[in-house]
Formats: sequence, C-alpha cells, structure tokens
Amino acid sequence: MDMRQSTQPTAALKPEMPQMPRRKWLKKLYTQRHIQIMALLGIAWMIIFNYIPMYGVIIAFKDYDIIRTISEAPWAGLEHFREFLSDENFGYVMRNTLGISLLKLLTFPLPIVFALFLNEVPSLRFKKAIQTISYLPHFLSWVVLGGILATWLSEVGIINEIFMALGLVDQPIAYLAEPKYFWTIVIASDVWKELGWSAIIYLAAITSISPEMYEAARIDGAGRFQQMWYVTLPAIKATISILFILAVSGVLNSNFDQILVLRNSLNDSASNVIDYYVYYTGISSGRYSYSAAIGLFKSVIALTLLLIANQVSKKLNDTSLF
Repeated sequence: MDMRQSTQPTAALKPEMPQMPRRKWLKKLYTQRHIQIMALLGIAWMIIFNYIPMYGVIIAFKDYDIIRTISEAPWAGLEHFREFLSDENFGYVMRNTLGISLLKLLTFPLPIVFALFLNEVPSLRFKKAIQTISYLPHFLSWVVLGGILATWLSEVGIINEIFMALGLVDQPIAYLAEPKYFWTIVIASDVWKELGWSAIIYLAAITSISPEMYEAARIDGAGRFQQMWYVTLPAIKATISILFILAVSGVLNSNFDQILVLRNSLNDSASNVIDYYVYYTGISSGRYSYSAAIGLFKSVIALTLLLIANQVSKKLNDTSLF
C-alpha cells in the first residue's frame, strides 16, 4: 500500500515533464524573436533566390527557347553535354580555365604569409596603415580596376615608361593585346586586389591565439620565425584547411568580372574561359540549354572537387567542412 502511494505522484508528474523543455524553448524563442526574424529572412532569401531557381536546371536536358515554357520544351537528354565535350572550343576553353585557376590556387599561401608578417609588426599605427592600404583595392569593382589596368598597361602607360626607363624593354608593348601576357596580368591583378582582404580572416584567427603560447615559446628560446612556424601556423591550421577546401572547389571559377573587363578580341586565345564561354553562348547566341549544360557540368566538377578536398583534409589533419 505504501509502495503504491509512493509511485502515484511519480506517475502523475510524467505527462508534465516533456512540457517543461518546450515552454523553455518557446520562451527562449520569444526572447530572441528579433534575431530569429532576421535569420528567417535570410533563409527565405536563400530559398527564393537559390533553391527555387534550381528548377530551371532541367533546361540543360531540354531544347529550350524563349518562345516555349520550360515544361513545353522537348527533352534532349545528354545531347548538350556531348556537344560541349566534342566542341572544337572545349580544349582551349578548359586549358585557359584550368591554367588561370591553378595559378590562382598557387597564390593561396600569399595572404597567409602576409598575415603572419603583418602580425609581427610592433607598431599598431603602421600595421593599421599597411592593412588599410592592402585591402582598399577590394572595395573597387573590376570595372574601375579594369580601366586603371588598361591605362597602366597601354603603350603610353606607366608600366611601359618604368620598364623602358629600367632598360627592360626597347619599345612600348600593348600588354592586353598580347595573349602571352594575359595570364600574368590576371594573376597579378587578382593578388593586388584581394591580398589584403583575404588576409583579414587569418589575422582574426591569429588574434585568438593565447599570448601564453608565445611566452612559453620565447622562454624555450624560439625566435620570431620559429614562433610563426611552431605556434602561429599550427594554431590557424583549421582556418587554412577550410579556406583551402573552398579554394579547391572553386578551381573552375576564373572570376568572370575580371575576365570580362580585361579580355578583348586580340587576347581571346588566352582569355576565353568557361564562365565567359557560357555567357557568350547563352546570352549572345541565345543557346540557353547549351549554356545551362556547361554551367551544370562545371557545378558537378566543383562539387566533386569539394568532396575530394574535404575528405583528404579530414584524413590528413581532422579538419573538414562536414
């Protein structure tokens, strides 16, 4: 009898226990209602502009034109993909895309090195000045920078004047009219524009390192370079890995804005990349299904590279996106 009385209150409380966390959750949700609304707006934006338009990807498998709707267009299967792979332009378009992208990938360590050395500058005022000057070009569009580069690299531009004054060239060169200089111009201008901005995330990661680790390294006799190698770099290893995974996944992206501004008919053999080829065939020629197939092909390759880079990084240093 006593045992029954002792168990009755417990049984009576059981239905109410799951309600307590729910009330707390609703209360917390109400307290954070402004933040939640901002998050919901971001999710809604992503659904409307990123996920709903994915329905249009099916035109890559159809013969679509602007006269008919997507559902009315006849199916073409993999015809557009086969046409792109057998296209006479496929070889040099892929060569230009991979060449420019891989060279940009080789510049990946430059922001890391810049952040490491900038972190060692003792003067806070000088450090801020250098950082401001380095990331200022990031806020200029490629339209503006393209005009600046076109002026600098012209036959009467400052680059020719400097090279001729140093005796490096005998006569002015129209650099943007020469295909052999195009890749160098693209890589150098991209580093100039994005070096300082890319270094910000590494500087933010470096500031989270405990000063005690540097103090312990100094006690052990480590110099500046040894501290960077044995303390700073291992501490930001995870940040470097994540950004490198993203860089590898974007290896087929050649920065369309930059290419569009700097290219011309004279350097077409070195500047015709996938992004521009999709734009030209899709917008100028009106081959929407064909250009959609090329874009989907590029996206599949990017996803594959992302998964491979993520898996390799996970095995090597236990750092991954997922």
